[in-house]
Amino acid sequence: MAEPPLTEHNGTDQNDDEKGSIKSQNSQKGKKIPSPVPSAKDDAAADARNMRRIIAEDPDWSLATVPLLSELCVTHIVDEFQDHPKLDELLPKYKTKVLEKISTDIPLPVVAHLVSDEGYWKRRCKARWDICDVSKYGGSWKRMFFERHLENIVGHFVPESTDPAEVEALLPLAAPYIKKLNIKQLLPPVKEEQMRPLEDMSDAGSDSGDNQPSIDHFEFSQIIEKLPHIEEFHVTYGVRDCGMNFEWNLFQFTNRDCLLLSKCIKKCNTLKVFKLHRSKVDDDKVRVLISHILDHPSLEELDLEHNMIGDHGARAIGKLLNNHSKLKKLNLSNNKIRANGAGAIGYALTKNSTLKYINLRLNRLGDEGGQAVARALLKNSTLEEIDMGSNDMTEPTAAVLSQVVVQNTTLKKINLSCNRLGPDGGKQLQEGMEENNTIVEMDLRLTEAGQESEYCINQILKKNQERERELRLEKEKKEKEEKNI
Repeated sequence: MAEPPLTEHNGTDQNDDEKGSIKSQNSQKGKKIPSPVPSAKDDAAADARNMRRIIAEDPDWSLATVPLLSELCVTHIVDEFQDHPKLDELLPKYKTKVLEKISTDIPLPVVAHLVSDEGYWKRRCKARWDICDVSKYGGSWKRMFFERHLENIVGHFVPESTDPAEVEALLPLAAPYIKKLNIKQLLPPVKEEQMRPLEDMSDAGSDSGDNQPSIDHFEFSQIIEKLPHIEEFHVTYGVRDCGMNFEWNLFQFTNRDCLLLSKCIKKCNTLKVFKLHRSKVDDDKVRVLISHILDHPSLEELDLEHNMIGDHGARAIGKLLNNHSKLKKLNLSNNKIRANGAGAIGYALTKNSTLKYINLRLNRLGDEGGQAVARALLKNSTLEEIDMGSNDMTEPTAAVLSQVVVQNTTLKKINLSCNRLGPDGGKQLQEGMEENNTIVEMDLRLTEAGQESEYCINQILKKNQERERELRLEKEKKEKEEKNI
């Protein structure tokens, strides 16, 4: 009989020996030592026959961990926020998560007063507008949203066609957050075109805008009175991007528009800045406006640039400056003010004690009007900046201004650009500036004042700027010392 193989015999004996040694060790220590070699029972993946394949009916099903109950609650609150808003009842950490996830399309009545988080309003602003400069709105995204939203509604409001209920519904929601309105266009009512005989139609008639019906625009009294915190109001009576549909009556500021707007400004006691640009404001209309804002309790800045104000309107403005207002800034650039109007404004400046800035650029003052204003600066002690560029002024005006820069110690900035002062006028200004140490800016571009005079004046300006900087640093240092004390 053949003997069994050696390898098997030896392996069996060795296994018996190992089992005996393991049993002896277990009996000594009283515990079982696991085998270092895993068996098929311990690792199901080692045996392909023991593997199961699971196919879920839900295609989104995964082996991920089941979310926490708090996360499920947050998701549910976000999904149902429009119908059942919950925010103030949540803990801060959950409140933050909800605000990060709620939609930016939720109706304003739901979120206007409930959500004060700036992050949400930032998302809402960026979802609606490509360009968002929050610095123009005091750093508040919520304020920016409501101001721009109201501006958009008013700018596209068509009188007699648009339902005013939209504006009325928005005002209670937006009123607490609006401080400024910038209305860049106002649409007129839609009027049915009246057919005229062909012989009456001409290019001259269409260009002049004659025989067109008067058109009244949006009435601001319905919103301004309901904005308790408004401080700035800018408005332009015209249509933007009208293209081939251009008509002169799209840019018509009617007498009724002027009267209603003036009454509205008069009643707004919180208003500090009012700007009425590019609206064809003539003498009659500006007189109506000024008569309503005389002695206004809070108005500090009035801007009427790019209009049609002449001498009669300038006299009315002079009356406003004659201690009947608290104006600090006045902009009348690009109007039709001549010598007589400049004389009225100059006289008012001799009496005024609040105005710090005045812009008379792009008018028609001439030397007579320029000298009238310049002589007023010899007596005025509050004005710090004046712009008289592009006013057909020459050497006689420069002669009076040379006296101004010697005697006036409050004036800091003068713009005389685009006036033909000539070399003689430049020399006179240079002589006056040699005795001045307060003016830090003087614009002499396109004045033909001469290179030598301009160079000398610029050197004096640099010296004055350095002096002003040192005074400012000294003042700041003293203020810090006083605070520390």
